[in-house]
Amino acid sequence: MERLVASSTTLLVVDVQEKLAAAMPPSMVEELVKNAGILLETADALGMRVLATEQYPKGLGPTVAGVATKLAAMSVTPMPKMAFDACSELTLSRALADSGAKSVVVVGMEAHVCVFQTARELVKRGYATYVVADAVASRREENRRIGLSLCERAGAIVTVTETVAFDLLEHAGTGAFKAISKLLR
Repeated sequence: MERLVASSTTLLVVDVQEKLAAAMPPSMVEELVKNAGILLETADALGMRVLATEQYPKGLGPTVAGVATKLAAMSVTPMPKMAFDACSELTLSRALADSGAKSVVVVGMEAHVCVFQTARELVKRGYATYVVADAVASRREENRRIGLSLCERAGAIVTVTETVAFDLLEHAGTGAFKAISKLLR
């Protein structure tokens, strides 16, 4: 397994939307939003490419405020989709190919549906795929757990926010390290 390198890694935020979030356990959503925020700030500090999706936004609403604000500050507009696998959407597939990414870090909802199907397809397409366990959610913990297991069985690496952030940061003592390490305390 290779180290994550900011210049060849894309952060993909999958369907962190208001109506989906309302159906999730509040503590799980809170953890997802917090950790997705840390990874967005890490991506911003390191100049990483960030992509985001929204599943049927007309029905499931926009991205939750805490994530939407960070995306907007980075000039990232979530791409609408209808397919559960985000890679099936041509706009996202092209954006990902254009990013030059070798690795994709995935956060979002729901772990056992869109996150799993997207991770499975990313692996199939040859991307080193990292699914961040403490930044994904499902309506039930059992579904989240099984979704993470399915991601791993499909070839994705299941990891956590701190591991991803410190792998990308690589060194202590930098400005980015100082900024991000404060968020991880």
